[in-house]
Amino acid sequence: MKRQAICIGEIVLDVIFRDDQPFRANPGGSTFNSSISLGRAGIKTAMVGETGADHTGEIVRNFLEDNGVDPSFIRVRSDMDTKVALAFLDEKNDATYTFLGRAHEGQDDFVHPEIHPDDIVLFGSYFAIAPINRPHIRKFLKDARDAGAVIYYDVNFRPSHARDLEALVPSILENIAAADIVRCSTDDIQTAFGTRDAEKVYGEIIAPRCRSFILTDGGGDIRLMDGDLRLRFPVEKVETVSTIGAGDSFNAGVAFGLISGGIGKERISSGPGEGDWKRLIDIAMSFSRDCCGSADNYVSKAFGLSLGFSSGFGLE
Repeated sequence: MKRQAICIGEIVLDVIFRDDQPFRANPGGSTFNSSISLGRAGIKTAMVGETGADHTGEIVRNFLEDNGVDPSFIRVRSDMDTKVALAFLDEKNDATYTFLGRAHEGQDDFVHPEIHPDDIVLFGSYFAIAPINRPHIRKFLKDARDAGAVIYYDVNFRPSHARDLEALVPSILENIAAADIVRCSTDDIQTAFGTRDAEKVYGEIIAPRCRSFILTDGGGDIRLMDGDLRLRFPVEKVETVSTIGAGDSFNAGVAFGLISGGIGKERISSGPGEGDWKRLIDIAMSFSRDCCGSADNYVSKAFGLSLGFSSGFGLE
């Protein structure tokens, strides 16, 4: 049976501004961006989430299907608007956001595809810790763990939610404990845990709950901590058009590497080893570099085709 990636998270339409003028609109959301990169790379991928019953929602659902991602697990709701994110790029092509849209009052359980052993589940950001979502995220993660999936958690905790940190930290820790691989940025650990000391965060917070930890630092070195293993990866300096989706594409690259390299739950649990981690991080960095080279939030279609991997939804 072909392994699949299942991405669960928020779905938005990013309207991107440069010099205070809109120049691009991309369907987005953190794990949504990862799903598009995976679909373009030929991985069988499904997106789990919800949109409003509006034209914006139709745009993003069609975009999923056009890029090889199964949209059939997107709930279409008449009691909400599909969220629009205004993304303002600075001189470094990094973005700050303003969100627009009518929220809904309640939440039903998420409908997801059947999960099989060694499938990859990607989740994270505020969506994964929002109180309205927590009961359903817990159930989704239990289903994934019971099925033997590899669970990848991107903490992606933004300063805009720091005021609620005390209430949200238990959910972050619960998500870490459910995961097989955790990724944070140095900004994430500073905001969520009050320090940029990676060893301290790994030793006191991550390692007691999850063995494998990836720490990214924008253009700085990527650090991998896995039991006693410590690796550093210098990040190649590249000209960026936009950094939106760079981390999401990095996550997709790790998932692609796990599937294409035949690395499953058992190997992750026991520690893949230096050679496997080097391959995984190298692939992830190549995904991120390609994403940064355009105004898209994902890897290019040409990059995906260059990988020569085909098991995607609707692409065979």
